[in-house]
Amino acid sequence: MNRTLSSLILAGGLLAGGQAVAGELMHWQNNSLTYLYGQDFKIDPEIQQTVTFEHASGWNIGDLFFFVDTIKYNTDATNGAGDGHTFYGEFSPRLSFGKLFGSKLEIGPIKDVLLAMTYEFGEDDVESYLIGPGFDLAIPGFDYFSLNFYNRQTDGKRDGDNVWQITPVWSYTIPVGKSDIVIDGFMDWVVDNDDSYHANLHFNPQIKYDLGKALSWGDKQLYVGIEYDYWSDKYGIDDDSFLGDEILGGTDQNTASLLVKAHF
Repeated sequence: MNRTLSSLILAGGLLAGGQAVAGELMHWQNNSLTYLYGQDFKIDPEIQQTVTFEHASGWNIGDLFFFVDTIKYNTDATNGAGDGHTFYGEFSPRLSFGKLFGSKLEIGPIKDVLLAMTYEFGEDDVESYLIGPGFDLAIPGFDYFSLNFYNRQTDGKRDGDNVWQITPVWSYTIPVGKSDIVIDGFMDWVVDNDDSYHANLHFNPQIKYDLGKALSWGDKQLYVGIEYDYWSDKYGIDDDSFLGDEILGGTDQNTASLLVKAHF
């Protein structure tokens, strides 16, 4: 385990949380629950139901994003650990240099420069620690657009991985009649290889209709739609490797899930 990196990630999260308690320095927060039903997943069982809790918040020293997926495999299918269900989550604090130093760091489309960190966790051998520079960008039409560059270290059997990952995160709103369609999501692009972790690309947008706004229940509260999931060489497993050949259909995932999402 990369102890220095994990300690830094934990310290960043605790610093934000501790200061908020002391001085009530949280500027905003948003929480949500999402239900997903999808088929044609790779490596893991083909049919899955997922309930996701997400938290996003802005602080006077940066921002925080956290989520946990609870996944149920349909029928009697199990994963590699022999379970019919699993979980996965990410804890992602970012420290804003503009906020920390009290000065704007705006250059061209760059609105702010940050130290971005992520801790990935879940069942079996999935713990990873990511750290690197992040940028908030002002791109016309987008609600927000962030671009993070991570050095990725993986624990467990793949201990020693040292690869780079590029992660854009975005949201775009399109007015439609009396409501809106929101297209948001992320892409994780691991751009180089380690002996045990192959380069891969995970593209995961959600296309959602603001049903709450259409029914006059309140905007940005209840959405329905789909989540598209494309993942080449899923989990960093080379599709052309021996293990990839053993998996029916290879390791490239291309699927979509029905979605219902409630914000609170």
